[in-house]
Amino acid sequence: MDAFWIILTGSLVAVSCALLGSFLVLRKMSMVGDAISHSVLPGIVIAFFIAGSMQSIWMLVGAGILGILTTFLIEFFHQKGKLQTDASIGVTFTWLFALGVILVTYYAGNAHIDQDCILHGEIAYVPIDLVYTSSGDIIGPKAVIILSLVLTLIITFILLFYKELFVTTFDPSFASAIGISTSKWHYAIMSLVSLTTVASFESVGAILVVALLISPAASAYLITNQLKLMLLLSSVFGILSAFLGYWFSYFLDGSIAGAMVTISGLIFLACYIFIQLKK
Repeated sequence: MDAFWIILTGSLVAVSCALLGSFLVLRKMSMVGDAISHSVLPGIVIAFFIAGSMQSIWMLVGAGILGILTTFLIEFFHQKGKLQTDASIGVTFTWLFALGVILVTYYAGNAHIDQDCILHGEIAYVPIDLVYTSSGDIIGPKAVIILSLVLTLIITFILLFYKELFVTTFDPSFASAIGISTSKWHYAIMSLVSLTTVASFESVGAILVVALLISPAASAYLITNQLKLMLLLSSVFGILSAFLGYWFSYFLDGSIAGAMVTISGLIFLACYIFIQLKK
């Protein structure tokens, strides 16, 4: 049963990241996910100081605010400071992440919050972190419940606003001409990326979320030029990464989350080779 919960958790994270990552890849903003995943660290630490617990909803709120702030600063430095996008990303997330590391090192040394917890996570602990009803019945692992809600939100968002997302992704100039705010949808996607990153911290960690945001979507991008098919394929690749990654780690007796991302990279390599052979 533990294997089921671990694979399910990995699949929920992978599909959530794959759906959002498809839009990031198409918008040429893949590394913004990397920036957000690192820069939310000070928000988590500050929220811990306020709430005094890693279990609090304030952890999500604090990290979410920092994620949105990161996106705003990147756009601000790019538009107002005339910096290249990659330079804006590098400047923003490195100093925010460094600030977070300082806060963790000097002020949260005795708490259950550290760089390893935030960056690497531990998906093997998912089956033992359970949620109970008032009568003592088990509802399920906390991570599965949270990630299921996040994935439901992402799917609902894409279904309701597919037209706006499609237009602003492929032709932002046309979108602006017909009255669709490109910045509003940009910040909406970045907010969901922030939420997904934070919700995935305890299971796979921030660094590995970055790989799941990019690899399945990039693999699907190699195969198709249709958005709907890309969303579907990236989700399938994400689920395959979680399933095969778990058994790969079981065979090697190694990191589960690391194995999932390794499989994701191998899927990308297989897609690349397949496309090259077709040429």
